[in-house]
Amino acid sequence: MSFRITEYGAVKKTKRITISGIAELAGVSKSTASQVLNGHSKKFRISDLTRDRVLAVAAEHHYQPSIHARSLNVTRSFTLGLVVPEMTNYGFAACSNELETLCRENGMQLLIACTDENTSQETMVVNNLIQRQVDGLIVASSMLSDAEYVKISQQVPVVLFDRHIQDTQLPIVVCEAIESSAELVSRIAKTQRDEFYFLGGQPRISPTRDRLAGYQLGLQRAGVSLDPDWILYGNYHPSSGYEMFAQLCARLGRPPKALFVASCGLMEGVLRYMSQHQLLESDIHLCSFDDHYLYDSLSVKIDTVAQDCRELAMHCFSMISDLMNEQPIEQTQCFLSPKLHWRSPPFSQIK
Repeated sequence: MSFRITEYGAVKKTKRITISGIAELAGVSKSTASQVLNGHSKKFRISDLTRDRVLAVAAEHHYQPSIHARSLNVTRSFTLGLVVPEMTNYGFAACSNELETLCRENGMQLLIACTDENTSQETMVVNNLIQRQVDGLIVASSMLSDAEYVKISQQVPVVLFDRHIQDTQLPIVVCEAIESSAELVSRIAKTQRDEFYFLGGQPRISPTRDRLAGYQLGLQRAGVSLDPDWILYGNYHPSSGYEMFAQLCARLGRPPKALFVASCGLMEGVLRYMSQHQLLESDIHLCSFDDHYLYDSLSVKIDTVAQDCRELAMHCFSMISDLMNEQPIEQTQCFLSPKLHWRSPPFSQIK
């Protein structure tokens, strides 16, 4: 259905034009109109004059082929399901944007569902996507077991991303976090040997575990003894970063000397507290997993482990496309290498 405005200002539905309607207006048979609109005019030796007349009628009436009819013909819905914990997270938002572009460029529609890190809600939104007959699922799961997704993958292709589930055999695309975090932390720890705190999200999920492991390895490489009180956990919402940093400053009576923050969301909360309490010009050394383009505009310098969201999205899309087309996957476990972005002196000269 489409809509038109009547002379009285009311909105009235108007019927979409069909292939039969186009055929009638163009003075051709329905099969001829269908062949032209499906790009088969040369195959069926339809004259250029007839082809142009049919296309002109279709354009005049804004004809769009039915996605439902298309899916009936090829047993596909041309939709892809993306499941993420939240859309306000910068990393997930950036990946979602890249995946939507890739889907659009390939004649597909991306359907996005959020779980709020809730396993029951994740089950519900995944079932909703399956009921909508998506051709494949890309999932950043909050679950600790892949059992449900193994079952689902027998009917619908599944690719896990951003988080890894222990011992899973499902295809997965993640950004390496342990070695990159260790390299970042070790260089900074050599100049901040007596105090280096960690703010993380939920310890049960793999991003927190991997980034914590990298932080601990970095301290070890720098010869710094870890104080268990340096490690604080919350969740990945900005409010959690704000609260943990506020509690830390209250406990110390000052900002910490060095701080590794496990995500952009948490760093947002830290920066909000620092701004409100005039701490942006303090001597704190900030570093983070995840990068944000706005960090280049801040007075406080933040060294980061920078994921390439476009590369992450492209690998996910390539992998799920191969699965949907029943093509073999060369590499089922894909770990992408991030880059270190140094902003604070003296590290800002490191390439």
